[in-house]
Amino acid sequence: MKPLFLACLLAVTACEAPPKAEVKDAVVHLPLAAGRPGVAYFTVKGADKDVQLLGASSPQIIRVELHDNVMENGAMKMTPLTAGVAIPARGTVEFKAGGKHAMLYDIRPDLKEGDKLTLSFSYADGTKIETQAEIKPRGEAAGHNH
Repeated sequence: MKPLFLACLLAVTACEAPPKAEVKDAVVHLPLAAGRPGVAYFTVKGADKDVQLLGASSPQIIRVELHDNVMENGAMKMTPLTAGVAIPARGTVEFKAGGKHAMLYDIRPDLKEGDKLTLSFSYADGTKIETQAEIKPRGEAAGHNH
């Protein structure tokens, strides 16, 4: 009976699809003043293996940079994540106010609250994920100063 049990177990396991990498809950906060950067927050979920998120882009924005806020000499400092961000297998990394986030430079001026903005995420393994971010009211990103 053991070979039959093993065959059944393998058949059931084969039907489970491996987890897919995804980006969820993306929101964009427009800048309070023209010429200033906006900010995007989102949650990145890992697939079945560790991967490096290299960066993000958008057809509606000239430049997107991934940043983190870190405490340095008693003061909060924003630093670019030039090497990207490690996304653990089946793990979650949150980009939120006071932590990791995406800075959005030169946002198309006609975008307004309620519109959707396309964000594309690139990974070291060649994966690309696209999501739609909801644009929130200006200045709603409490605790995040730019």
